[in-house]
Amino acid sequence: MSFITKIKQSFEDNKDVAYGQKQSDYLKNNFPCYGIQTQARREILKNCVSTYKEEIKSNFRNICWELYQFPHREMHQVAIDIFIKEIKKNYQIEDIILIEKLIITNSWWDSVDTLAKYAVGGYLLAFPEKTYSIIEKFSNSENMWLNRTAIIFQLGYKQKTNFELLVSECEKHKHSNEFFIQKAIGWALREYGSVNPKAVLEYVNSTNLKPLSKKEAIRKLI
Repeated sequence: MSFITKIKQSFEDNKDVAYGQKQSDYLKNNFPCYGIQTQARREILKNCVSTYKEEIKSNFRNICWELYQFPHREMHQVAIDIFIKEIKKNYQIEDIILIEKLIITNSWWDSVDTLAKYAVGGYLLAFPEKTYSIIEKFSNSENMWLNRTAIIFQLGYKQKTNFELLVSECEKHKHSNEFFIQKAIGWALREYGSVNPKAVLEYVNSTNLKPLSKKEAIRKLI
């Protein structure tokens, strides 16, 4: 039995149909859910990983992509959990191809935000020379989730944040009527505001952000 077969069987054995429907409703019915709460899901994953450790370590990229082909959200969540854990300090230059595929496949805020911060953010710390070309590509894409990624990938960078690049992304997308873009702008600015509130307040006060973006950006600064 492979890791994927085992994790799928474990989820099916522990599914809760009623709770699964609640989870699916929360995700706007974009995905079916087994109805397994986060802590239980992680415990199941931990138990399965202990048995299939070598298979995962040697083939995690293919495993993650295969997990993404299943409809249930828990399978996607497991893929992301594995990917983030295994890719750390193990990035290869071509990994951005798979990362982009994961972002634009089965996309919703929960998966995209994690991949943006930990996968794209981590990748560009490993290969900083790729930052401008990749962010420009994502930012100019017709895919809204790639646009959001370009805005928020520096979450967690703190003092390492390239504020000039962040401002450039905010300026490019500040007129968007898309809720997830407006929230992303506010979120990214608020995060940087925790280390440089003066710069964020000066920028917010000098530009015409959408009300939601502005509200999110300054709600911890005033």
